[in-house]
Amino acid sequence: MQLASEQLEPRDVKVKLLLTGGHEYTVYLRSDAPVLHNLLKAVVARAYKQESACQSLLQIPIDEGRSVLYFPSEHLTGLVIEPPIFLQQIENYQYQSTDIFTSDYVQIDNFLSSEEHKKLLKYVLTKESEFLPTSTSTNDVNYRRSMVLYSFPDFSDMIVRRVRAMIPDIISKLDIPSFSISQIEAQLTAHNDGNYYKIHNDNGSSDTANREFTFVYYFYREPKAFSGGELLLYDSKIENNLYVNAESFTKIEPRNNSIVFFLSRCMHEVLPVICKSRSFADSRFTINGWVRKATT
Repeated sequence: MQLASEQLEPRDVKVKLLLTGGHEYTVYLRSDAPVLHNLLKAVVARAYKQESACQSLLQIPIDEGRSVLYFPSEHLTGLVIEPPIFLQQIENYQYQSTDIFTSDYVQIDNFLSSEEHKKLLKYVLTKESEFLPTSTSTNDVNYRRSMVLYSFPDFSDMIVRRVRAMIPDIISKLDIPSFSISQIEAQLTAHNDGNYYKIHNDNGSSDTANREFTFVYYFYREPKAFSGGELLLYDSKIENNLYVNAESFTKIEPRNNSIVFFLSRCMHEVLPVICKSRSFADSRFTINGWVRKATT
C-alpha cells in the first residue's frame, strides 16, 4: 500500500480509531509508522471483505506509550486521519489479479402501497415544470442526462423514514458492520428518451465520502412506456495494485415499485432509456438517495 506522492514526507498525524459498538480512541502517530500502515491495511481489507487478510490482533500504543490498546482487526470499522492521508495503491493481500469481488445489492418489491404509488405518480406529473437538468460534481459534459426535482416534501420525508427503518435489515443482508447515520438524502429523478448516467460511484469526492449506501426506488406508469434504463452494478478487481471496476456486472431491472440498495463505493451506471413517446408522463422515475455515515 502506498500513499499519494505528496504525502510521502513523514509527519505527525492524529488518528481516530472507530471500533464496533461505537467506541472511539484517538492516538498520534508518524505517517510512516508501521502501526499506521497495519491500521490502513485492516480497513481496506474489511472494506473489500477479505476476511483472511484482516483477521489479526492490532496493538496500538496509547497514553503517550504508557499503555497499549489490543483489539482484533475485524473490530476496526474506520479511521479519521488529520491531516488527511490518501491511499494511492492498495496491496493485493496475496490475491490474484484475476480475482473478482462481487458487488452485492438488495432489491425489495412493493416498497409503497398501491395507493401511495398512485399518489406519488399523480404528484410527480403536477411537478413537471419544476424539474431541472441534472449535472455531475465534475461538470462533465455528456456524462449524465436526466431531469431532477430536489425538493418534494410531500413524499421525501415519508421515503426517508421508510429507508431509515430498513437500514438494520439492509446492513444484515449486505453483511457489513453497523454504523450511526448522520443524514439520509433523497432526490426525485426522471429519465426520458436518450437519458443515461455513465459509470461512476457515489462517494468519490470529499463532499460525498461518508455516503455508505445508495438507494434507488423505481416507479412509473403502467403499462410501461419505455425500455432500457437498467442499472449496471459492477464488480471490483485488482489491477496494477488498484481496486477498479471489473468487466463483470449485475444488470438490475427497474421493477415498478421496487427499491434497490447497494454500497455507494460500488461503480455503477444507468443504461440509456428509450421512450418513443418522449412524454414526461412515460418517463422512468426514481427516488434515489444516499445514507451518510456519521464520522464523529
